Amino acid sequence: MTVIAPRLTVERRLLREHDYVIALDEVGRGALAGPVAVGAAVLDARGARRRMPEGLRDSKLVPEPRRADLAERAGSWVVASAVGWADSDEIDAGGIIRALGMAAVRALSALDGVDALTADAVVILDGNHDYVTPVAGPGLNVRTIVKADRDCASAAAASVIAKVSRDAVMAALHDEAPMYAWARNKGYASVAHRAAIRDHGLSPHHRSSWAIADAPTLF
Repeated sequence: MTVIAPRLTVERRLLREHDYVIALDEVGRGALAGPVAVGAAVLDARGARRRMPEGLRDSKLVPEPRRADLAERAGSWVVASAVGWADSDEIDAGGIIRALGMAAVRALSALDGVDALTADAVVILDGNHDYVTPVAGPGLNVRTIVKADRDCASAAAASVIAKVSRDAVMAALHDEAPMYAWARNKGYASVAHRAAIRDHGLSPHHRSSWAIADAPTLF
């Protein structure tokens, strides 16, 4: 399989008109348990002229043993980065799209030194649906880009930073309830995870509003 390396073409074009590009990418949307995470990564013109970290890819294309090192290097490459969260209760209360928006706004608010609402910034959101603006309100310049995490280096950085952060959360939650094997499946559907749900029921970290019994097996 040919792996497409992300580039800085989009970012460099946008940075001719804006001071910052802020890329957003989510992790954990389809999981049965645990929070959803949205990573944010900021680039300026100076950063976009530097070589991106070697091996930078969408987190789904990076082998797990390499992700932590890559996330650290990606965090050093960008101007600022952060991860925002929405937990399973918030997902159950408002739905996954609303929760993604909440997590995205929290990630933007946590950026050190860059205020997304007041800075001259454009927000790249991976996908084809703007779930950020309904939560953030007017003021953000959000542009959806399908496969941004594959094609745009800043979005790939946001992806791997969020993935490593969420995996660490799920590994910690595994210690609370090891029967669900979250250290391995990270809260997604797996044979062991679904068997544990049948045997033990749902934990407080499961998304109880979902049709979990009918979830497809991913592992």
